[in-house]
Amino acid sequence: MIDKSVETTAAAISDVQDGATVMIGGFGTAGMPDELIDALIDHGARELTIVNNNAGNGEQGVAALIREGRVKKIICSFPRQSDSQHFDAAYGAGKIELELVPQGNLAARIQAAGSGLGGIFTPTGYGTLLAEGKETRTIDGRDYVLEYPIHADFALIKAHQGDRWGNLVYRKTARNFGPIMAMAAKTTVVQVSAIVPLGDLDPEVIVTPGIFVQRVVAISPSIPLQAVA
Repeated sequence: MIDKSVETTAAAISDVQDGATVMIGGFGTAGMPDELIDALIDHGARELTIVNNNAGNGEQGVAALIREGRVKKIICSFPRQSDSQHFDAAYGAGKIELELVPQGNLAARIQAAGSGLGGIFTPTGYGTLLAEGKETRTIDGRDYVLEYPIHADFALIKAHQGDRWGNLVYRKTARNFGPIMAMAAKTTVVQVSAIVPLGDLDPEVIVTPGIFVQRVVAISPSIPLQAVA
């Protein structure tokens, strides 16, 4: 019997090793898997490479990982904002490496990894510092930069509901990077509001099929499925 449900967040991330590359879903705080990140902090893994939309907000999520000194490198689109004090301090002290990636390129590179592509040519970044040292090509009169896929050892994402097979539905904008990160990681760990019985999820609503998910952990009572958008 296939059952990908896990009892606790600690068990769900227990094999994240030092030096792992970890994708973390979320756009700012929307869709951030805070409970999985807290478990990762408690777990103690260090020297992590984090792939996320930004470098953390305030004192929670990715910001807390950086505050605790667990992040060696971050790959993101928006490293600085009004409440990114922990990234600012770590970067200023030379304690964290930054790979700045335009948001469209970030999504495309993650999607390329999940789709099994060897690379993509994108016009974004051509002629800027972001293209230095990279292969460029002119295609149909337009200039492009070669970007490589971003793979990960783990993806930590948040969904609205899941079943024991790992099929997932999302709630509104909390969907953001979750589906493509699930495809690009060797191990995808998902926190959900509830794990529902098989058959309760309308196949037309399922966004991430269970084939891309290895572990599902329930965090809190569910929001009614009809609220999913």
